[in-house]
Amino acid sequence: MTPQSTLSPQGTPLIFGMPKKLVFGYVALAIFMTGDGIDLVFLSRYLVTAQGFTPEQAGLCFTVYGFMAALAAWTTGVLADLFGPKRLMLLGGTLWIALHVLFLLVGISDPTLAVITYGLRGIAYPLFMYSFVVLIAESTEPGKLASAMGWFWAAFSIGLGTLGAFIPSLTVPAIGEMATLWLSVAFVGAGTLICLFLVPGAPKDALVNQPLTREEKTRELLRGITILAEKPQICLSVVIRVLCNLTLYGFPLMMPLYLTGVYSDSQTWFTQEEWMRLWAVTSAVQILTNIIWGRLGDRFGWMRQMRWFGFVGMALATLAFGYFPLFFGDNLLMMYLAGVLFSASVTAFVPMGAIFPALAPEHRGAAISAHNLASGLTTFLGPAIVTVFHPLLGSLGVIWVYAALMLLGTVTTFFIHPPQPGITDEQGRELSREEKAAYRAEHGAPGSQRVVVDA
Repeated sequence: MTPQSTLSPQGTPLIFGMPKKLVFGYVALAIFMTGDGIDLVFLSRYLVTAQGFTPEQAGLCFTVYGFMAALAAWTTGVLADLFGPKRLMLLGGTLWIALHVLFLLVGISDPTLAVITYGLRGIAYPLFMYSFVVLIAESTEPGKLASAMGWFWAAFSIGLGTLGAFIPSLTVPAIGEMATLWLSVAFVGAGTLICLFLVPGAPKDALVNQPLTREEKTRELLRGITILAEKPQICLSVVIRVLCNLTLYGFPLMMPLYLTGVYSDSQTWFTQEEWMRLWAVTSAVQILTNIIWGRLGDRFGWMRQMRWFGFVGMALATLAFGYFPLFFGDNLLMMYLAGVLFSASVTAFVPMGAIFPALAPEHRGAAISAHNLASGLTTFLGPAIVTVFHPLLGSLGVIWVYAALMLLGTVTTFFIHPPQPGITDEQGRELSREEKAAYRAEHGAPGSQRVVVDA
């Protein structure tokens, strides 16, 4: 007998926590996000040093981009529920290509047009990325969702961070920034085509496959907003979802300017290529830690993991990125150590994708819309913190703002109590040791799956 796959209690085949039928969706996401992330590690510096933008104008491009992404992300969960996640993924890919080409043709040399065209491009990637979150949630049993989301964030890290940073570290010296920016279109196009031909639609029992009146559809769309008032725990979860990834989106704006000496209060500790490879290695580590934290969160508890390993770890990693260059100069090894700490901490938040549906299982799409709103807001606020506070506080002042917000997140986690099978009861109260043992005896360890074999 040979192991074939694992099954969730709902009968969905899983491979090490990944829904088997969505394998090509994860592949499409990794390739799409590679194209989306290629500009992330060098665009701010390129706009300042080659196109004549001020650091504030470059920061405004990223800030508006994040704001538009937040608006798009907020509605994606409910829209995907109503109209189908695959359909929205294809729309996102098409829009991304059109808007990126517009940015390169008319926007990149003019600060005002850059803010408009690059900012509008922020609408596109949430449609692709967060619609896939809905498809994962519709295809995965709740007790295994953090594991499935671990694979989601692994694919995200492969694309946006690892390949998205490593490829330009090779192509920018060889063919220049503009040619590298055009290269991203090929990756986004490939990811969109994989989605078109190889990613399945929503399951039969999904909301999109149920007949709904116009009033019911309108009510579902509005619930993406009203659920924040109806469910205070979701509102608090939005807060920690915003806080947990601020540096993930703020550092690609700030660090190319800080570490290469563009800011007046920094030094030329590293070259642009060294920075890009540092970020690529940091993201590569996240591929593994995303998967590990997904499994550990399902087995040992979502909130405890995020509180201590996530927020406290991120506060330390943020300070390391700011102070290691001052303490150790151009020691790239020490920066890699800071990057590993950053990766191990930022990926401890993998369970966020499971917490929102768990807090509102009867309105999964609206809950995921709240999750996506927070994800979009962190894309906006991460760079906005640099744009607003750097002129006021300087580079290290921004570092301390980020670190303080991580500590705020630590405190906020004590007020959120999601139900987690085998860890807490339906009210979010943590089970006693005896209750956990009884659950394991009946269902197996939380987050584990039984192996199904063919004779």
